[in-house]
Amino acid sequence: MATYAVGDIQGCCTEFQQLLERMCFDPAADQLWLVGDLVNRGPDSLGVLRLVKSLGGAAITVLGNHDLHLLAVAEGVTEPHRSDTLHEILSAPDCDELLIWLRNQRLMHVEGDWVLVHAGLLPSWTVAQAQRLAHEVEAALRGNHYHDFFVRMYGNRPNHWQDDLTGHKRLRVITNAFTRMRICTVQGEMEFKFKGEEKDIPEGYWAWFNVPGRASADATVICGHWSALGMKVEQRILALDTGCLWGGPLSAIRLEDRQLFQVTCKNPVAKNW
Repeated sequence: MATYAVGDIQGCCTEFQQLLERMCFDPAADQLWLVGDLVNRGPDSLGVLRLVKSLGGAAITVLGNHDLHLLAVAEGVTEPHRSDTLHEILSAPDCDELLIWLRNQRLMHVEGDWVLVHAGLLPSWTVAQAQRLAHEVEAALRGNHYHDFFVRMYGNRPNHWQDDLTGHKRLRVITNAFTRMRICTVQGEMEFKFKGEEKDIPEGYWAWFNVPGRASADATVICGHWSALGMKVEQRILALDTGCLWGGPLSAIRLEDRQLFQVTCKNPVAKNW
């Protein structure tokens, strides 16, 4: 049995299928860990959702910001962006089935010393605390009032964690950390506009995984979300968003021996939005 962690797919279904073939992935014996952002901006988000769903327990995926955006658009609480490629999903005959499946995916997966998230963990959060907080959002997504969650999901404030946060503000901070964060201060104040390379991080901010004294530093975190960061393979961080959507490769790492597998993007999307 092998476990393969795969970076952001974002609708690049052809490349995803080619990557599975290159890895000789066997759903009867192996497991996929997907860092989220299965959908949007790429050419075949519908195909990706159908494929991942069909793998059942052989695939574990955490939710990314684009996955949550799809669910919010489907709920009618926000309009699609000009760059979105979600119409095929929303008009598919199995749309409801796919969206229910997606809404029931997790925000964080922990197995041994491995932690799978889309974006990152706030520096003050231990793995155990982060897991409890992820469960709060997962419960809101799976509960009867999930529409209310999406109504209040968007926004950049509050931009840091406080234990006494309640209600939608509490859920928003948790969601933003897990699905949108790239950089923050030592105190854990998140900044969401920056999308550039690590060398260009503004003064006073750190890449979230480099914050001194990060409480989750003993775990090995697998994440995506930050395509400008590129592949980052270190002792305690595996960042796997290599920008397949923009012409980079789609990347996967076999966790048992850290062997890298990649396929090139066939039809990159222009960054002109």
